[in-house]
This record gives sequence, structure tokens and C-alpha cells, in this order.
Amino acid sequence: MSTVPIVAIIGYPNVGKSTLFNRLVGERDAVVSPEPGVTRDRKSRGAEWSGRVFEVLDTGGIDLRSGEEMAEQVRMQATVGVASAELVIFMLDGTRGIGPQEHEIADILRRSGVPVIIVVNKIDSHAAADSVLEAWELGVGEPLGISAEHGLGIGELLDAVIAALPEGNGDESAVDGPSIAIVGRPNVGKSSLLNALLGDDRTIVSSTPGTTRDSIDTLLALDDMQVRLIDTAGLRRPRRRAQHHVEYYSALRAIDSMRRADVALLVVDADEGLVDLDLQIAYEAQRARCATAVLFNKWDVSNTQLDLATERVRTKIRMRPPWLTVSALTGRNVGKILPLALDLYAAYNGRIPTADLNRWVEEVKNHGPQYHRHGKQLKIFYAVQYDSAPPRFRVMVNSRRLITRNFAAFFENGLRENYGLWGVPLIVDFAGKEERYS
Repeated sequence: MSTVPIVAIIGYPNVGKSTLFNRLVGERDAVVSPEPGVTRDRKSRGAEWSGRVFEVLDTGGIDLRSGEEMAEQVRMQATVGVASAELVIFMLDGTRGIGPQEHEIADILRRSGVPVIIVVNKIDSHAAADSVLEAWELGVGEPLGISAEHGLGIGELLDAVIAALPEGNGDESAVDGPSIAIVGRPNVGKSSLLNALLGDDRTIVSSTPGTTRDSIDTLLALDDMQVRLIDTAGLRRPRRRAQHHVEYYSALRAIDSMRRADVALLVVDADEGLVDLDLQIAYEAQRARCATAVLFNKWDVSNTQLDLATERVRTKIRMRPPWLTVSALTGRNVGKILPLALDLYAAYNGRIPTADLNRWVEEVKNHGPQYHRHGKQLKIFYAVQYDSAPPRFRVMVNSRRLITRNFAAFFENGLRENYGLWGVPLIVDFAGKEERYS
């Protein structure tokens, strides 16, 4: 498998890195806010220009003079991002000019040996014009003037990126494995679990709820495929999200991450058990048509009985997802998480042969409960799976009007029981004789 080159965007806080990230990847993916420090972790998404595929890495703002613990962790994340990149875009705010910190960051970049493109943002402002000339004094190459917000100069920047990337074979492949979203309430250990899966401190971990504010994408080579792991912001109740602009958009990104994921891993605080907000998040995963598993994290400090912890999984979540008791701190069952996710992905993409499916349908017809409505008996003729990811089935019956909620649930659960589809969203379309020729 060919390696996709990484282009990291770094700079002082609030210079427009996330806005540029959104421009380069062609989506409104990163949370953008006038509040400094919204981006804290490294996040990446794929981009393409002139036939070349590369990964764009957004990093937290580097504030070399802040003594706060969070600022130090952000600096560390940005530094690791630079070390992993083939190219760095060093971004400046043209309206602020060039200061001592910009010179210090430029010195760090020169010592890193990584090729650098320097960009001066906000050139649509008159105050920024002189900053493009001033940026020459940083000694890291010819500066480019852009406006990330309005798209000015983005084409020229992308041309410069392609020219500066190391020569490749031109066929860098996109991610060919599953996208796995790690979701849950704030402070249940989502980022800690991601770091345990990756074996490094990819995301910032803090006891402060809401440390992760955006969805953080990470590529992981696993066997013969690349897996995209997505760490998401903790989801709060809707009325609490509205109180804070950043939390509102973080929640939107988390929900969007489930929509672009194949598998959702719902992380639950084992000591608290599966609370109502966890059930709401499981419902959002179902709406997004993700295969889902539940991870009871912090099991090392939990006093919860296993039966109590899993009872609500069996009775309250329609897809009846599989579950694991895990601990990011001790490593308990961490090695089982990705195999579980890959099993779900295989079931999510699998197809049941029509002959096998209809042998089971015959069992249902001959030995299953009989359903009547309006004085008529429901009859099943045959079924076929016509799509996957998620699995979709068409079931021919004598009349669609005879389908009851109880029968639909019975049929769906029967499919899960017989074909190992627990945790997989199923779409079952019932069609009556009256619809055959319509």
C-alpha cells in the first residue's frame, strides 16, 4: 500500500488554521470560532489537487510563552505533527504583523529539517499587505498571501504544496478500510481509548470535561488496510449545547462524524452505567446507520455488576449492540476493540445469499408465530438482500397493510439472531402483491 504524504498546518493561535484546513479538504469539517484555542488536538483529512492525494493535518495554535498545562499539551501535539509531516504550512495572521514568537517558531521549523511553505493570511485586509513582505525576514522561503476565509490565493498555495511534496508514484490510495467513530458523553475516556489504541498520545487527555472540541481523524495501518479512527467531542444534552457557541458546533461535528463512519464505538463510564444520554447517542448512531458497539470504560475503578451494566444494552438499544468492558488506563481488553469493530464492519458490508435467506424465511413461515390483521393472515413469499453497508432487504408479502410493528421487530431480530447482525443497522422493506406491478 502506498503512503499518503502528510501536510501539517501550524501557527500561532487564531491565525485561521482551521479555516484553511476546511478550504484544503473541501469541507466545513474543523470547528472555526473567533475564540482562541478552539483547535487543541491534531486532526487530519484527505485532500486532492492535480491528481495528487495527500493528508492535511490541522494542529492547535503554538503559544511558546504560555505556562498553562493545556497550552503545553497543545504545543506537544503540534510538535509531533511537524515531525510526522512531509511538508509544513506555517501560517501567519497578516493583520498582526511579524512578532518575536513567529521568529521562534521559524527557528524551530528550520531545525526540524521539514520543508516549509509560509503563508500570510487575511490579505483581503489592507493592514495585511505589508506583512507579506515582512515575512521574508523569517528565512523559511517565499511567503504567499492568502485569504482562507474568502479563498484568495488557495489555488496558488495548492500548486506550491504539490511542487514541494516528495515525488510519489501518483497513485496514493484513499482510505480503503472502515471509518470508526469513537463517541460518547464528555469525560468518559474517548481520547484516552484512542491513544491506547494508537500506542501514543495522539489526542490531549484531561480530567476537564470538553477537552476535545472537534472530531479528530487519525489513519491507522492495520493488516492489509488503512483504518480511519475518529475521536469526537463529548455530546451533551441539546439545551446545554446552546449555551456555548463552540460546544454547539462541536456537537454538530460529532454527529456528522457518525454519518461518515461505518462503525460507532459508544464509550460509556462503567461506574455510571448506561444513562439516558448514552441511549440518545446510541439512537444518533442508529440514525446515522452506523454499526455500533458499546465500550464500558474505566472498568478498573467500577463497582458496577456486569449484568446491571449490560441489561440496558439488551433491552433499550434497538440494534442490541455487542459490548466490551475495557480500561484505557490498565489496557484491559483494548486489544479486543479493533477486532470487534472489524467484525462489525464485515457484517455491515456482508451479503446473505438469497438461497440461504429464503431457507430461513421458510423456517419462519412454518414454525414462526402467525400474524393476523383486519381478519386476514400475513403471508411471506420470499426475501432478498439487495444492498449492503448497511444491509437492505426486500420482503414480499401478500399485503403490506398486514405488517404490524411486532412482526417487523420479530423479523428484524430474527435476521440478527440467525446471521450474526447484532449491532448492525438493518433496513427491511416490505412489499405487498399490490405493489409488484406498480
